[in-house]
Amino acid sequence: MYQQMIFVNLATDDVAASRKFFTELGYTINPQFSTDDCSCVVISDTIIAMLLSKQRYADFTKKEIADARKTSEVLICLSAESREKVDELVEKALAAGGTVSGETQDHGYMYGRAFDDLDGHTWEVMWMDPAAVQG
Repeated sequence: MYQQMIFVNLATDDVAASRKFFTELGYTINPQFSTDDCSCVVISDTIIAMLLSKQRYADFTKKEIADARKTSEVLICLSAESREKVDELVEKALAAGGTVSGETQDHGYMYGRAFDDLDGHTWEVMWMDPAAVQG
């Protein structure tokens, strides 16, 4: 069965700093699709974040590029296998220079936290109890 992939393209002020930030979170960089103005961050087999310099990002759109520190352009939500893994990833992000975004959400069956990366893009990380999903 074909497994569809998602490529999230994000504008960044500093490709090298963003590359370092995401590798500190434990993700890898695919050098085949990375250059000085683009970094291909492998989040999973089906999720890729393309971190593009604003100049390179502008090659793909005629729209004004949002300043994610001032406006919300996208909320990216990643699943985690446990509550502890949610905390682990967010704490890595904060240690690497990210900032807390919003309040911790704890509904018992669902737990989530969020951080903003170096460019202000919001990354939510959430865990949901598999029993709650089934029932």
